[in-house]
Amino acid sequence: MGAGLLGDGCVFCAIARGQAAASIVFEDEWVIAFMDLQPVTPGHLLVIPKSHAEGLEDLQDDIGMRVWAVAHRLGRALRLSGLRCEGVNLFLADGEAAFQEVFHVHLHVFPRFKGDPFRIEADWRVHERRQLDETATAVRRGIAALDVLPR
Repeated sequence: MGAGLLGDGCVFCAIARGQAAASIVFEDEWVIAFMDLQPVTPGHLLVIPKSHAEGLEDLQDDIGMRVWAVAHRLGRALRLSGLRCEGVNLFLADGEAAFQEVFHVHLHVFPRFKGDPFRIEADWRVHERRQLDETATAVRRGIAALDVLPR
């Protein structure tokens, strides 16, 4: 489904339209932010565009920038909220392989503190420069391809 259309059956679109319950903390013309139903820690928020975009590929650049700006402000607000907050994570899952479960772009903003339950398991070993340079070349090819795509 293309950006700008309200997704039929999309719970986040229903929240944006005011047709589904949500504990809203911020709303403007382009985005809405509300409490996550399954919070990692108290204060876990979701920031979504009001227009439907399944993933980053569908998200208009200006709306993506607004999502980030609101998340940034909310992350700062969490530190001043009185909730336990020794740090903040911003987390966005784009696609099923990245563990996206609701296919409407959403940026998680949640407070972190020593001993909280959130973990990302990975192989954090240092890679050789040659491998990093090869990967950087592939990313630059992707950037070049973006520059020729119609938007």
